[in-house]
Amino acid sequence: MQKKYVKILLSIVILAIVVLSGYFYIRGRGGQNFAIKNERLPSPEKMNLPEDKSGQYDVIVVGAEPEGIAASVSAAKNNAKVLLIDKRDGLGGLMTYGMLNTIDMSRGPDGTLLTQGTFKEFYKGIGSVTSFDVNRAKDVFMNLVKDEKNITLSLNTVFEKPILNGNKIIGVVVKKDGKDISYYGKRIIDATQNADVAASAGVPYTVGAEDIGIKGRVQASTLIFKLKGINWDNLIKLIKEDKIAHTHIDNTSASGFADITKNYKPSTSMLRLRGLNLGKQDDGTVLVNALLIYGVDGLNHESIQKGMELAKSELPRIVEFFNKNIPGFENAELDGTASELYIRETRHIKGYYTLSINDVVFNRDFDDRIAIGSYPVDIQATSPNDTGFVYGKPMMYAVPFRCIVPTKVTNMLVVGRSASYSHLAAGSARTIPIGMAEGDAAGVAAAYSICKNKSYVQIMETPQDIKNIQSLLVSQGVYLKPFKVKNEAENNWSFEGLKFVLHWGLIVPGYNNDFKFNKNIESISFYYMLSSMIRNAIPSRAEIVNSNISDLKYLIVNKPINKEDASKILLIYGGYKDKIDANKDNLFEIAHKKGLISDKAYNHMKNEKYVTFSDAYDMTLSLYNHLKK
Repeated sequence: MQKKYVKILLSIVILAIVVLSGYFYIRGRGGQNFAIKNERLPSPEKMNLPEDKSGQYDVIVVGAEPEGIAASVSAAKNNAKVLLIDKRDGLGGLMTYGMLNTIDMSRGPDGTLLTQGTFKEFYKGIGSVTSFDVNRAKDVFMNLVKDEKNITLSLNTVFEKPILNGNKIIGVVVKKDGKDISYYGKRIIDATQNADVAASAGVPYTVGAEDIGIKGRVQASTLIFKLKGINWDNLIKLIKEDKIAHTHIDNTSASGFADITKNYKPSTSMLRLRGLNLGKQDDGTVLVNALLIYGVDGLNHESIQKGMELAKSELPRIVEFFNKNIPGFENAELDGTASELYIRETRHIKGYYTLSINDVVFNRDFDDRIAIGSYPVDIQATSPNDTGFVYGKPMMYAVPFRCIVPTKVTNMLVVGRSASYSHLAAGSARTIPIGMAEGDAAGVAAAYSICKNKSYVQIMETPQDIKNIQSLLVSQGVYLKPFKVKNEAENNWSFEGLKFVLHWGLIVPGYNNDFKFNKNIESISFYYMLSSMIRNAIPSRAEIVNSNISDLKYLIVNKPINKEDASKILLIYGGYKDKIDANKDNLFEIAHKKGLISDKAYNHMKNEKYVTFSDAYDMTLSLYNHLKK
């Protein structure tokens, strides 16, 4: 009996500790600890917006992409009078006209759907499937909009230019039925794929990988095409019998086939067939997302058209290759293409905060979180010279409100893939479910700012306003629980160096977040880590690399680099080439004395022969600091 009371008392004490701490810990991947905090939010307020008899809208949403639909629905739920405009004749944008019908999901370590709210409503509407029927998706989007009486929908309406009062956007000029029409709104939400409204209003932005020093480089585009003549049940059988290796399939979606498609030889180097993503349609046809098109400028209509034509001309050859090489595709026939290209990347607007690759990979939470994601950092190939990279797999990260608040222009929010992300962070954050979560937040924030007569900057700087907006979002079914992830990488002595090289895209941790801390780095990898850092991060010093290629060519080899050879590269790039000949057997010591090797790295390496990745991360940062002085 006494033992029973002790057990009960012990259980009560443990429960009390957990409740008082506010955190619930779960063991995650790779030994990481993940914690969810129970946060007390204020009760959601009802948004009583002032009545306006001037005829202007409370909120104008430009772009009926999924993100814009979410923004419109969310604003309307909070009593805002909304105008939703789009250039197309229907809703869904990339998902329906670009036919991107396989969803990039974000889930928590326990399987929790992180992008709930309007996305969850849509997801249920399409049958909670990984790949959806495009026509059904159009109907679901239309029902979401029609169910909100506060939304006025204007299709076949092309955005022309913003209406500005100083640096404040107060409306938009559109073309409809051949006429220019001016619409005025108290708040504007830009949900176009390319942040067209924000850019034309004067919001600063970068394009593609420009923020990591690589201008003119964007992720490849894709033309999604449709096949008929594939028996899906037979394909399931073939894959489950392992007739097609390294491939996954369920009732609506399949992915893999890369062991086969890697053998396809395109007619031009500007095209590449990667592994297939297949999405079954209700009529039995199958959508194929696989054909990469390089060199498409998503901001240039002529470039887009050329990319479309190039891809379409290749499709008969691809289908013939499928017929001959992929089991289950013997009778496949081309049955059309999407009417728009899937363009993965153009602008990244500059907001009051730019989500970074380190925020994503190292699972950062923010007090002003408005969305939570976990999708891998998947950067598709940017040229024929690479095949794409995965820069890490987060467990969970937050997108702060400040990412959708643009600088320079007031009265506006920007949602979707052109929000304020770095090029690398966008590899994860550009996914549509995360953008729809931002849309939910933008709709609530727009209504809230009107109701409270506050600018977005004022809201951004007031924690209580942020809490009130989060409370409204949670009341609409959005998942916004605070969290904490203990990342083992943070305990490594070279963590600051790691963050630096990851920021510049100089390492590729992959799906397993393998930072290779204690593994010896190959000479070629060390050379390119340092030389690429200089070219991209300090382009004014690129001549240092260019003028020393011949002297260092012998080090561009696939074998571990010793600390003396590593020190030689550092000394040459650091401006101490004249010290090398007189100190051939003492380069490591000289590099340390010149500040090119930190005390931490020196102590880590002094009794070792070869350079590890940890050493390389730290030395790359030290060289950068030296050259930036």
